[in-house]
Amino acid sequence: MKIIRYDQLQEQLFYERLNNGLDVYILPKKEFNKTYATFTTKYGSVDNYFTPYGKTSMKKVPDGIAHFLEHKLFEKEDGDVFQIFSKQGASANAFTSFTRTAYLFSSTTNVEKNLETLLDFVQKPYFTEQTVEKEKGIIAQEIRMYDDNPDWRLYFGTIESMYHNHPVKIDIAGTVESISHITKDLLYECYETFYHPSNMLLFVTGPVDPLTILEQIRTNQAQKTFHSPIDIERFNYEEPSHVAREKHVIEMNIQTPKCLVGIKAKNVYTKGKEKLKHECAMGLLLDHLFGKSSLHYERLYQQGLIDETFMVDYTEESDFGFGLIGGDTLYPDQLAEEIQRILLQFSDIGDEQVERMKRKKIGSFLRSLNSLEYIANQFTRYAFDRMSLFDVVETLQSLTSDDIKAVARECFVREQFTVCQVVPKR
Repeated sequence: MKIIRYDQLQEQLFYERLNNGLDVYILPKKEFNKTYATFTTKYGSVDNYFTPYGKTSMKKVPDGIAHFLEHKLFEKEDGDVFQIFSKQGASANAFTSFTRTAYLFSSTTNVEKNLETLLDFVQKPYFTEQTVEKEKGIIAQEIRMYDDNPDWRLYFGTIESMYHNHPVKIDIAGTVESISHITKDLLYECYETFYHPSNMLLFVTGPVDPLTILEQIRTNQAQKTFHSPIDIERFNYEEPSHVAREKHVIEMNIQTPKCLVGIKAKNVYTKGKEKLKHECAMGLLLDHLFGKSSLHYERLYQQGLIDETFMVDYTEESDFGFGLIGGDTLYPDQLAEEIQRILLQFSDIGDEQVERMKRKKIGSFLRSLNSLEYIANQFTRYAFDRMSLFDVVETLQSLTSDDIKAVARECFVREQFTVCQVVPKR
């Protein structure tokens, strides 16, 4: 077992890669009452074209199958796993993102028992044709519910407009039509490919004894057999740097229009410290321009172009990155033009401003570390791309005005902007 010390943050992280390839991280937090654990596979909605385990050629699977698999793992021959967690005093959940699927629980009691349940239910799949067919109806209802959600339509409408080929443009849950092609055998094929321990990470944080917890995990894993690990071959989608379409308007039964400006990042680093630096620089820059304490935010608010729903966000994953800026507005065209004008006119920033932004961002990040959920979820995201959550402060401190300007030159290009609006139906 390796102990990684982060003296600046006063944290000690215990790490071990087990014989089956599973990466285990334990972060003791003695001052907390609750324990939080996530068991995550590096498999998300964008993984729809790959070489399955035991096969030699690539295969395209139905959109939404990673999310479908997440749903199905909770159902076992003898009942629902949620009931077991509930009896053991734990709250359990799961989520599928573009690049990963995570299963988790939090509890103040029965931590060892709940950890055993988490490991066992994820590593014992049980699918039948009957239960798969039944699940299609449940997920189809979920998809239709999101189709009626104007904020979700705005979010995915913007991403869809940015990308030509990359599957990030496809809704994580897929479509009613795509999930109709999912079968028991396809689920097992995806499971065997992506749920091998060598493609997964277990993170436990809370008032735990790392030695005891690690021994429990070692014992649990040693009792199970797995096939040999493989290097998963994923399809490499060619993606132009310019957006797929400049503007997209969706009509829905709403009262107040919504508008998002999307920024498509190019030359995204796939992993490592350069990726972390790029992500931090872009986040810092967008917060400087459109954060709630920025001059532009104040001006746009005074002009009546934005309200409290206005948001700015930047997402960077394995091979894609995008920024989103906008919210509810009575003047969607005017707001879209104003946001793009601010982005294109940005050219310079002083060292003093950068230092102020860095202090603000570091303060916000340190406050986030008070949440076990934030630590566990973000740690895994960073680890899968060979970065460390606990390097964020050091990376932010290292940023210079030249780093910020370089990111702006690379991303603030009109051909990389798109606008999506949700407007009242005529």
